Amino acid sequence: MVNLQKGQKISLTKESTGLKSVMVGLGWDEAQHEPIKFSLFSKRSKQSNIDCDASAILLNENGKCSSNLDVVYFGSLKHSSGCVIHQGDNLTGAGDGDDEQILVDLVNLPSKYNRIVFVVTIYKADERNQNFGMIQNAFIRIVDTSNGNKELCRFNLSNDVIYNDKTSMVFGELYRHNGEWKFNAIGEGLYSVGISSIVNQHYR
Repeated sequence: MVNLQKGQKISLTKESTGLKSVMVGLGWDEAQHEPIKFSLFSKRSKQSNIDCDASAILLNENGKCSSNLDVVYFGSLKHSSGCVIHQGDNLTGAGDGDDEQILVDLVNLPSKYNRIVFVVTIYKADERNQNFGMIQNAFIRIVDTSNGNKELCRFNLSNDVIYNDKTSMVFGELYRHNGEWKFNAIGEGLYSVGISSIVNQHYR
């Protein structure tokens, strides 16, 4: 298993002979914060849990998302090709291991799709006044599900102040190049409200 740094790329095809399908696992934890103190005259309010949502954006050879149907997320768990399947929404990020998982059938994915970008957004981030500065231990990992669930690579995103005002994060991307499937560790914070905003701003 290879631990990647931000901006590093790896050939998954070379890492695992006979690679056919992968599971993309994404995880995160809510950062610990000081309890809110209330005065005798203040109104007590409960802070909402941070609900992060993982999505996969399928891009064509021009690096564009040609249809909203090419976005796999909690509201549309399975791509029309049947080759990209979201395993379901985790509302809190509590617990160890992957918080959300996305399965990708690399062999049968239609050739018009050259890249799959994996993004995590914070649900109702503006309304709840939440951002990625409140998230820690974020990671993305690629597991070869066609060869004994071998973990091929992992990218641990650093906890960085540059994410303090970001409400979305591009974790990484799978892409096809010269017959090989590769992974790019991106770790780019964005200020975008929801997955549709990200698609319209960056992939149209």
